[in-house]
Amino acid sequence: MYSNFRTGLFAALVLLLGGTAAAAAEDVKIGIVDLEQALSSTDEGKAAREEIGRKSREAQAQLEPMVKQRDTLAEELQGKKYVLSDDALFQKRVQLAELDNKIRSKAEELEGQLKIEQGKVQAPLLNKMRDIIEAIGKEQGFTLILSRNNPYVMYSREALDITDMVVARFNKKG
Repeated sequence: MYSNFRTGLFAALVLLLGGTAAAAAEDVKIGIVDLEQALSSTDEGKAAREEIGRKSREAQAQLEPMVKQRDTLAEELQGKKYVLSDDALFQKRVQLAELDNKIRSKAEELEGQLKIEQGKVQAPLLNKMRDIIEAIGKEQGFTLILSRNNPYVMYSREALDITDMVVARFNKKG
């Protein structure tokens, strides 16, 4: 799939940059959009980022008591490791390992939930952003609009960047 995309992109660029007589007959107008910057600059994007930040803080708050319990147990183990019997020392270490695993599992679960929430919040914004980019492309006669985050875009002149235009239109439609 990746090589098909790369081959298709290469073919499109060859056609676009003069591979056919039709391309030579009309002006080529290329635009660049920084989607991440655009999303974080829109009013709705800022609200979404705040919502994700709030949920992230809530997730941290869920982990905090477990981490404190783990730290207390680790300190207790460190302070009493010379006075505890081998069996008691072993039991404390097992408790500590179980707590570490529990914290790790809970952190992974919360991280997964946070990624899902982020996707739910960002997906409608990205769809709206794509619609706006497409509309700008058609209205202003762009031949091609690329994402700055595209690995094939290694350089572009600042004059090609239409991110501010996209953000302004997004906020106006919001």
